[in-house]
Amino acid sequence: MKAIRRFTVRPVLPEPLRPLSDLARNLRWSWHAETRDLFQSVDPERWASCDGDPIRLLGSVSPDRLAELAEDRRFLRRLTAAADDLADYVSGDRWYQSQSAELPAAVAYFSPEFGITAALPQYSGGLGILAGDHLKAASDLGVPLIGVGLLYRHGYFRQTLSRDGWQQEHYPVLDPNELPVGLLREADSTPTQVSLALPGGRSLHARVWLAQVGRVPLLLLDSDVEENDLGERGVTDRLYGGGSEHRLLQEMLLGIGGVRAVRTYCRLTGHAEPEVFHTNEGHAGFLGLERIAELVDQGLDFDAGLEAVRAGTVFTTHTPVPAGIDRFDRELVARHFGTDAELPRIDVERVLQLGMETYPGGEPNLFNMAVMGLRLGQRANGVSLLHGNVSREMFSGLWPGFDADEVPITSVTNGVHAPTWVAPEVFRLGARQIGAQRTEDALTVGGSDRWDAVADIPDQDIFELRRVLREQLVVEVRERLRASWRQRGAGSAELGWIDGVLDPDVLTIGFARRVPSYKRLTLMLRDRDRLLDLLLHPERPVQIVVAGKAHPADDGGKRLIQDLVRFADDPRVRHRIVFLPDYGMAMAQKLYPGCDIWLNNPLRPLEACGTSGMKAALNGCLNLSVLDGWWDEWFQPDFGWAIPTADGSQTDPDRRDDIEAAALYDLLEQRVTPRFYERGQGGLPDRWIEMVRQTLTLLGPKVLAGRMVREYVERLYTPAALAHRSMDADSAQELAAWKARVRAAWHGVSVDHVETSVAATTAELGTTLSLRVRVGLGELAPDDVEVQAVSGRVDGEDRITDAATVPLKPTSGPDLDGRWVYEGPLSLDRTGPYGYTVRILPAHRLLASGAELGLVTAPSQDAVEGAGVLMR
Repeated sequence: MKAIRRFTVRPVLPEPLRPLSDLARNLRWSWHAETRDLFQSVDPERWASCDGDPIRLLGSVSPDRLAELAEDRRFLRRLTAAADDLADYVSGDRWYQSQSAELPAAVAYFSPEFGITAALPQYSGGLGILAGDHLKAASDLGVPLIGVGLLYRHGYFRQTLSRDGWQQEHYPVLDPNELPVGLLREADSTPTQVSLALPGGRSLHARVWLAQVGRVPLLLLDSDVEENDLGERGVTDRLYGGGSEHRLLQEMLLGIGGVRAVRTYCRLTGHAEPEVFHTNEGHAGFLGLERIAELVDQGLDFDAGLEAVRAGTVFTTHTPVPAGIDRFDRELVARHFGTDAELPRIDVERVLQLGMETYPGGEPNLFNMAVMGLRLGQRANGVSLLHGNVSREMFSGLWPGFDADEVPITSVTNGVHAPTWVAPEVFRLGARQIGAQRTEDALTVGGSDRWDAVADIPDQDIFELRRVLREQLVVEVRERLRASWRQRGAGSAELGWIDGVLDPDVLTIGFARRVPSYKRLTLMLRDRDRLLDLLLHPERPVQIVVAGKAHPADDGGKRLIQDLVRFADDPRVRHRIVFLPDYGMAMAQKLYPGCDIWLNNPLRPLEACGTSGMKAALNGCLNLSVLDGWWDEWFQPDFGWAIPTADGSQTDPDRRDDIEAAALYDLLEQRVTPRFYERGQGGLPDRWIEMVRQTLTLLGPKVLAGRMVREYVERLYTPAALAHRSMDADSAQELAAWKARVRAAWHGVSVDHVETSVAATTAELGTTLSLRVRVGLGELAPDDVEVQAVSGRVDGEDRITDAATVPLKPTSGPDLDGRWVYEGPLSLDRTGPYGYTVRILPAHRLLASGAELGLVTAPSQDAVEGAGVLMR
């Protein structure tokens, strides 16, 4: 019989055990080994059956066992120590508190998904895991962050396979009362609500759930409340589900409702108001509109509000392809804003202007969330050095007239939260070497360029560590594979072969990630005979563990999974290659440490960063990857291999896959497997162990989320906070009025004549030229602009590369024609083909970049004739 109503019955803990509840409710347990060990000791069997979830454990442990523990003095001592440690962790000074006083009072961090722990399944892939690691690292560093997201009643989907290997999706209902979250409540204990106005006089209401991530509060908005109609209740049903209007409502709730939730949280708790708002990808971009509306209510006009909001906003883009960005029909967005819907104080046309693709190649009727994010954020970044370059190219239309390398999008390479992803065995090896506290500091705060202490770990210890981790993976794979085959309909009698799947002494390759086509899950199948030879090699076999989910609407991705599953089902190779369904955090935490090689073969440059290889590296796993994302930035032959790419613009996609797959097979056959199986005089794979050592020594400190968050604090959050503080109402009005005046008058700005003190086309290194430039400023004054000389080497088409800029100074003017003369020196500091030009940019003390307005004036052809523009 089916229940007509469901309750969650919570246990009543004996008084001595009350701290267990606090420990379970703070998600620090998910990366704090001592706290997890404490919960495991409550009831080891139940802990395992609850998948390591303390909330479920405490909800199912027997009263007799609780009574027994309440009398167990040894357990109570451990409980007191854990509770005291947590109290010190959340209240004591950390890295952030030791920095200068100019840091932000608080930062609000918005993301559509957060991967904190498998016990809170609110993530689908890399974006969410990155957001979770960002929160955890901020907590470890003491950064006063407030996380903001949505609470999805079904989370992302659970994945199983049909008998013929087709992905099947399941959406289990999540009861928030059974999750490690609690309702945010008003002073009178009623649940806090935020509301949005919808077209036709309707409303969208949401409760706010609070997850405590160490020191960091994470606010999760939930529309499944009685005050909503059925349609509105379903707004937060699934992560990345539904049609355009469904997604738009999710993103309005995240951005607009999220700001309202932050304001409420700060009012109720006394938490400092955020000075900086960080938009993790475009989904939360509407947060800027809500903040403008707040300022409009305080008396600012829209343009001044926009400037004030931009100053304190950071936007991070994660996608290297336009197709990965949320875009909405103009009319759909227009219907949800204005007098009959949300933000009635703001003209709908001003809302639309922020997101419209009004640049060459754009779709003029589409509202682009990333474009809005860039227009609302004074500071923006990609997530690796290469991705920064790709992003500047991709969005260069927003800054016409500027070279792509001057587009104001920087990069902060992602990192991963080491305490979450490093296997306990690896941590213990480090602690044995330098002590537990130093190891913990190295993994969280970071700061060093190298982990030189790794050099002192004996080869035998590294070799044994890697084998132990591989053996644990073999056990895990067999359990998961057996469960998967049972779900596919197999009986126990036909699954005896699973006991022979994988071998703890065979080179193990891991490949696990989402399954869009560009990640090329099945590149390894390109030449099946060569793959068979690798898997079944008599002396140097390899084994491969594969996992990943395709988006529910992506049949192409599902076909890739089916192809791989059918290959892995072949009795000839099924002991050497496996596909594990339902890839998630719990599986990943076993997979990364247990693999010897982490394989990544996307189409370059479509991997924005790709952090899975970082997690593997922290466990001594070597990377074998296309030079994309972070690997392009940090690859060295000392600690991995680069798969050559055939990414010329004329290469046919099929041919490209053939070439790159052949390169992958060659690397595995000729370099990787011989290195793994080759033994030195002591019977150990000395050269392989040295590569593991170099991976830990040189890559370890770089790939940390602690390093990443410190970079955000120093390079983006602090400048944004300073800009926010300087942008009071008067400054915002001044800047908005100045921008309007400059835009209106820019047509009158010109470079009329350029001359130099040297007329020849050759000059000696170290020569200093004198430049003299006559410019027209129209209705503008010299204080409104900067006239620059731009110089550097030139390519075959006379384009300046690696440019340096020098400001020129006004020396006279205006003349009778309203012209000004600017002069300055130009040093020839490089040999070879060399060139210069002159340009005029808007200039104001409150601009973050000269490119901010997207306005630039360069000389006409008439102005440069005879100016000696090129030195050869």
